[in-house]
Amino acid sequence: MFSLLSRGQAVVNQSLTASAVAAALVVFLSILQLFKDDVWSIDTSSISNIKANASLKNSFAYGAVGGKPKENSKIQFDLDADLTSLFNWNTKQVFVYLTAEYEGKTDKASNKDAVLHLKNQRSKYSVWDVERSFRGRDATLRLEWNIQPWVGPLLYGSTTTESTFTFPEVKKPKKKSE
Repeated sequence: MFSLLSRGQAVVNQSLTASAVAAALVVFLSILQLFKDDVWSIDTSSISNIKANASLKNSFAYGAVGGKPKENSKIQFDLDADLTSLFNWNTKQVFVYLTAEYEGKTDKASNKDAVLHLKNQRSKYSVWDVERSFRGRDATLRLEWNIQPWVGPLLYGSTTTESTFTFPEVKKPKKKSE
């Protein structure tokens, strides 16, 4: 510790160690707060008034390949959810989304403001599947969430509320008579 360089290195090492310990403490305390609030079993939500419509899309962005149209579905729904417990002092943002799970031909199932009161809400994205069609299949909607904290890892979870609906038949466009 006789040179300025070694003293500077000691100060930097000490501050980095203290910062890492402080960050680990913040992560631990924020996750502990989420467990205390029992956010992994939120059941104060309801999904109702589910309406689905189906259409054929030719765009690659909607899953069409080789010019063959792909069946797509848009969902309209009402949602009431109290997600207050997801917010604490380390929450930067909460991303909330609905997932639809349904059985296919080749696999068993496909899954992949703090208080929400959404009425007659339309889905932003359409649903399409790897298979050619999903008409007539029953699907289960589940409200899921992702917490993006200021410090720490992303946390994922879902509510315990589920709702079901059936994908409708595709409305084929009427041919224009010449």
